Amino acid sequence: MVNEEVLRTHLQELRRGTVVVASLLALREPDYGYALLQRLTGHGFPVDANTLYPLLRRLEEQGLLTSEWNTEESRPRKFYRTSADGETVLTRLLDDLAAVQTSVTGLIEGVDR
Repeated sequence: MVNEEVLRTHLQELRRGTVVVASLLALREPDYGYALLQRLTGHGFPVDANTLYPLLRRLEEQGLLTSEWNTEESRPRKFYRTSADGETVLTRLLDDLAAVQTSVTGLIEGVDR
């Protein structure tokens, strides 16, 4: 029987990088943190708020996201959007993700590269 904690750790590691890709994809259209959290969860990327908000700040510091405050509503919200550099990084990440998927599929099917 598989140890659930071991499995949970490996699943977390597997999803960590994909959440970056998913966030950059989702934020091609501006959105605020909580809405992004719901959107990612709805698309099969369950992420905790304590993980997402530091990720958004880190991606912004790296220049992969831009942000601006919307103060027109009753509650001010910080909207994020994928920057031009973020698009460049996203393209490279998607290419690498496709290559990894091809490699894994080859292993599953027993096909040599």
